[in-house]
Amino acid sequence: MLQELRERAALVALLQRPGAKWQDIALGVLETGGAVEMLERELRLQETLFPETDPVVTAIARAAEALTEWEAAGLEVHACFDRAYPSQLRGIHQMPPLLFSRGTLTEDRRAIAVVGTRQASERGLQIASTVARELALHKVTVVSGLAKGIDTAAHRAALEAGGRTVAVIGTGINRFYPSENRALQQQIAREGAVISQFWPDAPPSKQSFPMRNAVMSGYAAATVVVEAPWKSGARIQARLALEHGRPVVMPDQLLEHDWAREYAKRPGVHVVSGLEELLSVVEQVISDLHTGPDALPETPRLVATS
Repeated sequence: MLQELRERAALVALLQRPGAKWQDIALGVLETGGAVEMLERELRLQETLFPETDPVVTAIARAAEALTEWEAAGLEVHACFDRAYPSQLRGIHQMPPLLFSRGTLTEDRRAIAVVGTRQASERGLQIASTVARELALHKVTVVSGLAKGIDTAAHRAALEAGGRTVAVIGTGINRFYPSENRALQQQIAREGAVISQFWPDAPPSKQSFPMRNAVMSGYAAATVVVEAPWKSGARIQARLALEHGRPVVMPDQLLEHDWAREYAKRPGVHVVSGLEELLSVVEQVISDLHTGPDALPETPRLVATS
C-alpha cells in the first residue's frame, strides 16, 4: 500500500475508534509525525501478550476498504495532511481531520462567506442575492451553508451569475438537507464544490451546524452576515470568524440586534450602509490577504453592476 494511502487509512481508523475526539486527533497527527505512528501508539497499548493478528494492520485494512468504497461512490476524501486539503483550514482550532467533497476543490483564495437566517425577510433575500451576484461576477467564490433562506439565495445568485460557489454542509455529504435543496446541492457539486467534515451518511444534529459554521468561517477570507437574530447560526459564525482572525461585514440594519451592536465595537467588524461600501470593504479584505510575493494577479475592482 502506498504510504500516502496508508496514512489516510490510518487517520480514518483513528477517527472510527469509539470515543475518538476528532479535533485532538487532527492536531495530534500533525504534531506527532503521522497517522500511522499515532495509531500504532494507541493500539499497541491494547495488545494481548500473543495477539493473533496485528491490530494496526487490521484497522488500516478496514479503513482502506471504506476509503475505496467512498471513492467508488464518487466522493473525494481529503486528509488534513494532504496537499489538496484547503490550507486556510489548517490555521483554525476546529480544523477537521477529514473533508469529504463532491465537485472541484480548489485553493479558493478569493472566497467570501455570505450567511444569514433561515427565516429571512424579503429585504434580506434581496441583499444576499445582490451581494452574491456581485461577488460572483468579480471572480470571488461565494461560500455558504446550503440552509434555507439567506444561504439558498446566495448560492442561487452566484450560480445564476456564472460564478463559483462552495456549500459547506452540516450533514454527511450523501444527505440532502433541507430536502428541497437536493437539486441545488447537486448543481453546486457539478459547477462548484460541496464539502462536509462528517461521515458521508451522517444525519443533521444540534452539534453539527455550529461545527459547519466553524469550517465555513475558516474556509472563507471574510464573512458577510446579512440577517441574523440572536439564535441564528450566522451570529455564531460571526463570533467564530473573529476568533479565526477573519473580518466580519454586516449591513447597518443588523444594528437593531443587541449582539450586532456589541460586535460592531470589535476590531475586524465592518458595518456598511450600502452595497457599494460592502463591496469596497470586501475588495480591501482580499487585497490585504494577498499582497507581497504571493499576490494574486490583478482582477477587476468590486463595483456594483446595474
